[in-house]
Amino acid sequence: MEILFEIGTEEIPALFVKRALTDIKEIARDVLTTNRVGFEAIETYGTPRRLVLHVTGVEERQKDEVRRIMGPPRAVAFDEGGRPTPAASGFARKQGVSVDALKVVATERGEYVCVEKEIKGRDVKELLPEVLPEVIKRLSFPKTMRWGNSDITFARPIHWILAIADGEILPFEYGGIRSGDLTRGHPFLAPGPFPVHSFEEYREVLRKASVVFDQRERERIIREGIERAASEVGGKVYRDEDLVEEVTYLVENPVVLRGSFPEEFLDLPKEVLIHAMRSHQRYFSIIDERGELLPFFITVANTEGRDRRIIIKGNERVLKARLEDARFYFEEDRKVPLEKRVEELKGVVFHSRLGTSYEKMLRFRELARMMAKALCPEKEAIVDRVAYLCKADLVTEMVGEFPELQGVMGREYALLNGEDREVAQAIYEHYLPTTSGDRVPETEAGAIVSIADKLDTILGCFSVGIQPTGAADPYGLRRQAIGVINIIVEKGWRLPLKELIEEGLRLLKEKRTRDEEEVKREVEEFFKARLYNQLISSGYPHDVIDAVLSSGWDDIVDAVNRVKALSSFKGTPDYKPLGLTIKRILNITRGFTPGKVDPSLFEEEMERELYQAYLDIKERVTPLLEDGRYREVLEELLHFKDPVDRFFDHVMVMVEDEEVRSNRLTLLSMVGGLFNRIGDFSKLVIE
Repeated sequence: MEILFEIGTEEIPALFVKRALTDIKEIARDVLTTNRVGFEAIETYGTPRRLVLHVTGVEERQKDEVRRIMGPPRAVAFDEGGRPTPAASGFARKQGVSVDALKVVATERGEYVCVEKEIKGRDVKELLPEVLPEVIKRLSFPKTMRWGNSDITFARPIHWILAIADGEILPFEYGGIRSGDLTRGHPFLAPGPFPVHSFEEYREVLRKASVVFDQRERERIIREGIERAASEVGGKVYRDEDLVEEVTYLVENPVVLRGSFPEEFLDLPKEVLIHAMRSHQRYFSIIDERGELLPFFITVANTEGRDRRIIIKGNERVLKARLEDARFYFEEDRKVPLEKRVEELKGVVFHSRLGTSYEKMLRFRELARMMAKALCPEKEAIVDRVAYLCKADLVTEMVGEFPELQGVMGREYALLNGEDREVAQAIYEHYLPTTSGDRVPETEAGAIVSIADKLDTILGCFSVGIQPTGAADPYGLRRQAIGVINIIVEKGWRLPLKELIEEGLRLLKEKRTRDEEEVKREVEEFFKARLYNQLISSGYPHDVIDAVLSSGWDDIVDAVNRVKALSSFKGTPDYKPLGLTIKRILNITRGFTPGKVDPSLFEEEMERELYQAYLDIKERVTPLLEDGRYREVLEELLHFKDPVDRFFDHVMVMVEDEEVRSNRLTLLSMVGGLFNRIGDFSKLVIE
């Protein structure tokens, strides 16, 4: 049996549709499984006006179920002679069975009596009208609306519901709409309604009604069409995967059209043209082999129209007006040097409790200078200049119209004002990375200012009680922390993050409303959690990450290198025996505070042997530890296995003589200390 289920609506925002298709598939799978309805496969399809479920291989009846109903404990249900008590009789009577039908089962809490009832499965066509409304109800969207007098909410008002199983209507009502066997076509070309009795008929009906309901087919049509349209003028499409996805869910009948704009607008920065076309019009840009823009654009219409030329001319007029506005903003912005705009930041509130963007700039500027002195003192002047200018474009007309161009316009205006190219590039780069997986700044100045800016935002928010909670993170603090980590790792900078946090909190002294030590502790844990998640997502074992971060993570690059080395070592045959050996040391020395080893207290040859091994290995690993060559350190630590094993075989550690006992524990602690330079081996899982 097959189920065809379509929710027809007013146009749902394109960015909602893809997630809704994922959700409706999982919800349907859960609802059918929970209700014991077997099936083979679920496929989903969607356009801005419809969400479609197609379920195949559906069993015609629910699976039977044996349901166990628990009663009182056996000791309460039966007396010492095994005779049923009133408790057993009452439970049996309530369940409609005889006392003889009661069973005794063992549970974690002891033996209890129970009744096992067989629940016969119902006809699935009878069941589905009861459960399909739940599929609709469980769908959630970033924003919803009500319509009519109903309390029902959905992304947009529902206009029709198609629900059939093997051609038969599954009757129910939801939001004032009765389900039926009718679908609708393209709203302008073939609105319908049209009756359908199977998925194949549905596919054919919508094809004739000018609807490409399969999002994968629409995407293919769009991709092939825009590439063809670009190649016809000797160019290629400027890559924009997000725009391809958005346009796919904007239309039901994609028609690719190419238009042009006056070449005079090519004097504007490329990014301005691309954003003007993309942000408001959802147009694709065309570039040549060198990556330079060509004076053409591509749009995807939702209908063929009577005359393509009229549609194209209309789009060209709209775009020309947009580009004229952009050119006006650009020319107006150029009248005021970027440096003079910095003062205007005093009138821009960053946050009511954290002050203006100008105050924020002063804070992260000082933090950036501190970092520059430590990392690249020869770049301190450039870093200072970047930090001073990098937010100035926020008060330009262009960024006011196109917020996505912050940083981009700062770079362009800096170059026009004669700033050093490295300064201009770093102004743009200091916003990077902007998303997960985005590239990090290439210039040292851009990377330093990016870290300083992001860290100031995180510290400022925590200082006034603004922290991410669950899925809510309105200021993107998690993303910014990951950005800081990725920059540090990518650059290989040995930055003491805790020192930066302390300095950043000092600079926030006048704004902070919470205890400094509490904020410091929370921010450190926040960064540690982000680093842990980054390492987990990179595929490193959780126990290795726990071991390494437990023994220090302030130097992020060093911590990552230790994770890499220990993860690699974990896959070798030597890992398990060495791990078991060091765990013996850690177990026996746990809680012990070591002093200094006194060789004159050695009584056994194996003590002297282990002490000499410690001195030799320490001498070899010390320079390796300083160079961060941790895999080589682990190879050297392998030499401890035999002397440590012989020590435990021949030496009694916990002797009555306190001095001898303490001396032996100190020796073992010193050996364990070399391992702890890499990680806390007690946290490793050794199988």
